[in-house]
Amino acid sequence: MMQQQVVVLGATGSIGESTLDVVARHPERYGVYALTANRSVDSMESLCRRHHPKFAVMMDAESADMLSQRLADSCETRVLAGEAAMEEVARADDVDIVMAAIVGFAGLKPALAAAHAGKRLLLANKEALVSAGRVFMDAVAQGGATLLPIDSEHNAMFQCLPANQQARPQTRAVEKILLTASGGPFRGWTREQLSDVTPEQACAHPNWSMGQKISVDSATLMNKGLELAEACWLFDCTPGDIEVVVHPQSIIHSLVRYCDGSVLAQLGNPDMRTPIAYGLAWPERVDAGVAPLDLFELGRMDFERPDTAAFPCLRLAQEAITQPGGMCVLNAANELAVAAFLERAIGFTDIDQIIEKTLETITSGEPQTLGAVEDLDDRARLAAREHIARLTSDSQVVG
Repeated sequence: MMQQQVVVLGATGSIGESTLDVVARHPERYGVYALTANRSVDSMESLCRRHHPKFAVMMDAESADMLSQRLADSCETRVLAGEAAMEEVARADDVDIVMAAIVGFAGLKPALAAAHAGKRLLLANKEALVSAGRVFMDAVAQGGATLLPIDSEHNAMFQCLPANQQARPQTRAVEKILLTASGGPFRGWTREQLSDVTPEQACAHPNWSMGQKISVDSATLMNKGLELAEACWLFDCTPGDIEVVVHPQSIIHSLVRYCDGSVLAQLGNPDMRTPIAYGLAWPERVDAGVAPLDLFELGRMDFERPDTAAFPCLRLAQEAITQPGGMCVLNAANELAVAAFLERAIGFTDIDQIIEKTLETITSGEPQTLGAVEDLDDRARLAAREHIARLTSDSQVVG
């Protein structure tokens, strides 16, 4: 078997590290062509020494210089810097597979580069589809890329849907796609109880090991809103084709209900190495290093409807999906609001207020080019910053 060359965009995050764990289990199948990161020099040095990539790319130039000095005793890895270098390794001729795992809007351009170059693109970056769905899907089609979703929920949908994944539900006898949600660390809490939530509490997910931003998104249920938009683009659906179901055990990762009464579900332990391994080897399967699911130990599975009164971010996303450019605006506002919350500048329940006010402020058509996406994102971030500044100023006055 010819070894396939892999690029991991966002190598120092939880998805990146899980990807490298799976890759290392199959050295006969996969080699590491390039790893990328933002500023995590210590983690990147460790990964480079362990996996021996041809290239290591740091977004931050100073961090790249530091990493280059640390790897001076090694002739195996060449260190590059900047966004252009990330795009270059993502589209390189020698590359077969690109894992797009950079968190946030920053991951859009290198993912687009891989799509245009026709790579097998393992998409773990929600924002590429949320903010630039039309532009991104056009790039996949024009480049002839193979797009495989890595979010556990979308990966489950992909496995449970028929072979023609892009057909509309009405034409493939699918009645409903059921998108599962863990409910996060505050499932069952009232709006009043959420007012004093700390970043530490919000990042303590009961089932998954994730980065801070996605952990907060899970706690607000915004993660489900982003995943709803992502599913609409991936599977050519409308929000009405998808129903969110809270399943606290996180064992069923999503379900598909067919018109004959059948419901197909994908089950597994909450470990991202399962969907990663599926994406790397598809249509084959390889060992992911994940413990088998023990149904006897599990014992029970529960399901409930999401509480959009206590957690309005899901409702805001459902509404934004129907507005041209709405998800781009929502995503930009959410990124800034979550960052402000993690910095303790605003409260947990202020996050959805910032998003709602930004959506009310910014109107747009659906962006058809990358430039239009970037312009809309910039305008939304400017508005969100103003709302955050106003909120923090008001709280200081009250205090």
